[in-house]
Amino acid sequence: MANFGEKALAMENKFRSLTIFEFQERFPDEDSCYAYLSELKWGTGFVCPNCGHTKYCNGKRKYDRQCTSCHRISSPTSGTLFHQLKFSVLKAFYIVYYVSTNKKGISSTELSRKLGLRQKTCWKFKGKAMKAMESSGNHKINGNAEVDETVVGGQEEGVVGRKNAKKKLVVFAIERSGKGVSRMYGKVIQKSSSKELGEFMKTTIGLDAQIKTDKWRGYAPLSKDFKNLVQVDSGKKGGNFPDLHRCIMGFKGWLRGMHHQVDNLQAYIDEYCYRFNRSNMKDGIFDNLLKRMVKADPFPYKPIIT
Repeated sequence: MANFGEKALAMENKFRSLTIFEFQERFPDEDSCYAYLSELKWGTGFVCPNCGHTKYCNGKRKYDRQCTSCHRISSPTSGTLFHQLKFSVLKAFYIVYYVSTNKKGISSTELSRKLGLRQKTCWKFKGKAMKAMESSGNHKINGNAEVDETVVGGQEEGVVGRKNAKKKLVVFAIERSGKGVSRMYGKVIQKSSSKELGEFMKTTIGLDAQIKTDKWRGYAPLSKDFKNLVQVDSGKKGGNFPDLHRCIMGFKGWLRGMHHQVDNLQAYIDEYCYRFNRSNMKDGIFDNLLKRMVKADPFPYKPIIT
């Protein structure tokens, strides 16, 4: 199995799998983007979102489909995260490309500079792409897992341990594979209680997994559900959890360098883990993110802003 360094190299090679020149050849104009969205959406067959009918005729615009039963018209972007797009779909594809293929991500300010769009426009649509990066919950850790919490944010005077004011508490889980780490998940929590820790672990870790945690009392009640949970001393500077803490420090370093703050922290965690977990993907990360955005329900800008 690959160690942490080899995994990082594999991640770097994966992000190089689609160059900007290859992207421009695949998507030279808006028509090519709509054609690809149409294939992703209806490649396995048309189903009317209104009545479930499977027969259609062409709509007024190219690539639109009109149900022959209820006559509802569907576009390649309707009912997806591209729904009611207010700017060029080609530029939207560029945002998805840059967000997915840059190993460390890309800021909305840089997107604005590259694409000639307003920074706020790039920031809001990037939020939709990050929404598609959320874990589906379909691929739980079933092997060797390690779990620990940490606080994310700047230093606070008079605040110690798991208590926090402006900082946010996050629980992370990794899957150990040989000498390396194959997957990583994280979630912002309010308290390190057995209830919140248990909710996170049940959505990310299989009940039969081999789980190692520190001796925090919040984990003890979870042994009722996770029969193979073992608690050990954290060790000096987390010495008994070196890979987990290395992954956590990697996330914190990326967050400081890329986003500089902890607002919208869960979205940043999802973005980081999405890239980390796809170093061994069979298909390209750009195509995977587009597929997710087409399959996802529309997500209005208001939740992103608030």
